[in-house]
Amino acid sequence: MTRSELIQIVSAKQSQLSDKEMEAAVKYIFDQMTDTLGKGQRIEIRGFGSFSVRFRPTRMARNPKTGAYIRKEGKYSLHFKPGKEMRDRVNLFLQQHLSQQNV
Repeated sequence: MTRSELIQIVSAKQSQLSDKEMEAAVKYIFDQMTDTLGKGQRIEIRGFGSFSVRFRPTRMARNPKTGAYIRKEGKYSLHFKPGKEMRDRVNLFLQQHLSQQNV
């Protein structure tokens, strides 16, 4: 799903806000999430999951084409851990969907 698809889906269910207002609201939410993670803080959305920033230390890696070893500098990366409710819903949906395909 893309950002524009998300805006269209939410706009269709919420007639109180125009498409432009909904677009601004979604953009604001994503900007706040980005700013929070940029400060090294954690975001937890109950029933959905949590986002956090983790540091990946410097390591030695291998170029698969040449076989040469290279040094990969440490970096920060985004980590998402789905919540239990989300995992359960996804598993239930996939089980139902896959069982229908096998019939």
